[in-house]
Amino acid sequence: MTKADGHIWEFKARFRRHAYGWRSQPAIQRVKQAVKEIKRTARKDPILAADGAVTLLERLSPALENVDGSSGAIGTAVNNAVAELVPIIAGAPSDPETRESWLERLWEAHGTDQVPYIEKLADFWGELCASKKVASAWADRLVGITRMALSPDKDLHGHFHGTSACFSALYRAERYEEVVGILQVDTIWPYKIWAVRALAAMGRKSEAIRYAESSRGPWTPDGEVDAICEEILLSSGLIDEAYEQYGLRASRGGTYLQNS
Repeated sequence: MTKADGHIWEFKARFRRHAYGWRSQPAIQRVKQAVKEIKRTARKDPILAADGAVTLLERLSPALENVDGSSGAIGTAVNNAVAELVPIIAGAPSDPETRESWLERLWEAHGTDQVPYIEKLADFWGELCASKKVASAWADRLVGITRMALSPDKDLHGHFHGTSACFSALYRAERYEEVVGILQVDTIWPYKIWAVRALAAMGRKSEAIRYAESSRGPWTPDGEVDAICEEILLSSGLIDEAYEQYGLRASRGGTYLQNS
């Protein structure tokens, strides 16, 4: 029995399948409590905490399936939990076998995420891999399906839950040219943003801004385009230009160049 197997997590009893009814507030409170429990453990035992974080992420969607998400409150709470748990998993000094076990468990949970609640986990996949080598291996595993999913050929085109995970892994592996090459297609902004990040990472910052600007449209949040363009200009030391062109409009909610 491993230490993780023998540890009793308080949150596990609270996150069984269909543990919550339609009211979101009790579920939100329990999600916050679970994250606090894991973060307390991380101060003393980062490996155990990371395993607990994986366990919670596995249990979130099944437990919350019946919660009314129309207000967006429970979705926000889960997204915040994901953002807090990812660094715990990514930063844990695990051996390769443990890391791969965590990734496989998270991959299974993400693939069966029905609502979905942990969809954003894919955006952090490269970070969860914790190394360029592991990220590159996952990129190799996912890139073929991703290319087919984004193909203009209607016989190949379709949804793949791992598309963002593929781009995140490619980005973490510093395979920037591949990211840009795959994204020479008509697709959605959550995927296109990876090409913007990749171009900026290669030092092609003007091209990155042009790509971002060309992605504007009715289904692209202007605030996200403004924010990443502003950040690219700021990273180049162009403070006045960043403020004049994007600073008054840009969302200040987060950083866009280093999400993975």
